[in-house]
Amino acid sequence: MFAKAFRVKSHTAIKGSDRRKLRADMTAAFPTLGTDQVTELVPGKEELNVVKLYAHRGDAVTVYVSGGNPILFELEKNLYPTVYTLWSYPDLLPTFTTWPQVLEKLLGGADLMLPGLVVPPAGLPQVQKGDLCAIALVGNRAPVAVGVAAVSTSEMLTSGLKGRGFSVLHTYQDHLWQSGDKSSPPSITPLGLDPPDVTEEKRSIQVDPTLQGDMRHLTLEGVEEENGEVQQRCGEQSLSEASEDPSIGGLNPDPTDSKTLQEQMDALLQRCFLHALKCRIKKADLPLLTSTLLGSHMFSCCPEGRQLDIKKSSYKKLSKFLQHMQQEQVIQVKELSKGVESIVAVDWKHLRITSFVIPEPSPTSQTVQEGSREQPYHPPDIKPLYCVPASMTLLFQESGHKKGSVLEGSEVRTIIINYAKKNDLVDADNKHLVKLDPVLCDSILEKSEQHTVMKLPWDSLLTRCLEKLQPAYQVTFPGQEPIVKKGKICPIDITLAQRASNKKVTLVRNLEAYGLDPCEVAAILQQRCQASTTVTPAPGAKDGLQVQIQGNQVHHLGRLLLEEYQLPRKHIQGLEKAPKPGKK
Repeated sequence: MFAKAFRVKSHTAIKGSDRRKLRADMTAAFPTLGTDQVTELVPGKEELNVVKLYAHRGDAVTVYVSGGNPILFELEKNLYPTVYTLWSYPDLLPTFTTWPQVLEKLLGGADLMLPGLVVPPAGLPQVQKGDLCAIALVGNRAPVAVGVAAVSTSEMLTSGLKGRGFSVLHTYQDHLWQSGDKSSPPSITPLGLDPPDVTEEKRSIQVDPTLQGDMRHLTLEGVEEENGEVQQRCGEQSLSEASEDPSIGGLNPDPTDSKTLQEQMDALLQRCFLHALKCRIKKADLPLLTSTLLGSHMFSCCPEGRQLDIKKSSYKKLSKFLQHMQQEQVIQVKELSKGVESIVAVDWKHLRITSFVIPEPSPTSQTVQEGSREQPYHPPDIKPLYCVPASMTLLFQESGHKKGSVLEGSEVRTIIINYAKKNDLVDADNKHLVKLDPVLCDSILEKSEQHTVMKLPWDSLLTRCLEKLQPAYQVTFPGQEPIVKKGKICPIDITLAQRASNKKVTLVRNLEAYGLDPCEVAAILQQRCQASTTVTPAPGAKDGLQVQIQGNQVHHLGRLLLEEYQLPRKHIQGLEKAPKPGKK
């Protein structure tokens, strides 16, 4: 996108309200960032500028500049970090690794093809199509490019790592990078790997003819020289990684701490796994992709304040952990398609599952943050009310009510019954009928009916009366005074929309009316659905916000609102848009 020069439209200092909104958007887009880290990126008082520009293809882009460096850019209401930001927070996005010579092609505006990926011993990061990803080079974890996954991880493996993998938006040394201080990537040592895996990886790089063939397609000249350079770099990487591994020759000065952390991650991994099997997965969900188990179920079972990272466990890979669980006969895993494993059976009567106690307090997904404190979310009590209009003042004035008085349905019923009895309007021959006097005629009958309808049954009389009254409602949040508003309460509105490249997105509006923070809901859905989410102003609604989730996520959204937030179904519209079972 920034491979060629762009045209700047405006360059202004950010407003205070826009600064706060940017912080909220960052929290929603990057939930792994803590409050302190967001404040570091978007400081409260230091200079922060907004640059609006047009890329060489005509795309309108908003760039946020801090300290002279671009830190974020916004395209089609989606936020993306620059390489400057990723160098400070290298774990902000799922990171994929490629060869140094591939970077030359990325600088020219090319997308990253799957043959150019380097598969680490721990496996590829789990991403879905459309997820934001970082791209780093072998031997250095500092990202050199930012892109969007063209396919999911499971599809990458199914295709045998062939085809287009990532749409690259921004790279080191492009024109956006040149607008900053033009610093080089820092040297960030890759995460430690198991020595056997490193040896196998090194051996596979040296002798695998397929990989060498793919690399020939990715380079224009100097193939033999560059392949030798790659092998040398990989060897250097293996040595640096081995020096970090506590299992090699006592090179780590404090192996006890590393071992303790690994044991803690093993315990967390088993806890999330058993929690997901016991509470979230049903027999009807089988067979279940192992990537779906991790992304849609296990991550959401992770306790508040902790992060599940399989690479830091003794298993290193999800497949190894699931093999261990299969050996214990908790689950059965099969490769239903080439390179893609699925869970086909679960023994819910196994002692590991039956003895597992669901931890308290409940997960973060069942809480709503308000400022700096958190409390369990309870749905508001919503009660329908009725306002007396001017046309019905005479009917209600005998009971002491005037225009604009707010009544409950039971009060309206009592007033109508007392009025009919007091004015002797109950039919003497049939007590189920009520004679209509001039006041009732003017209040509830249409003009065309006033000379033809003389009597009405009780139920019809009461129904017509309620229909003529103006609607209102009362909302009571736990621990707060009731709030009365005129009109009907707007339901939570769930819709589907089409975006560029015929992609579907799920839109959610009116969450605020039910005491839900759109930014908090977006953060939960991003983790639950493993899809990108954004919070934007709702069209046509003053100060209202809407949450956008990539893909059709109505099923996940319905489960969150109905089962966890306990909201009544009658206050949610659009649940029928969920994808049918067996269809994408």
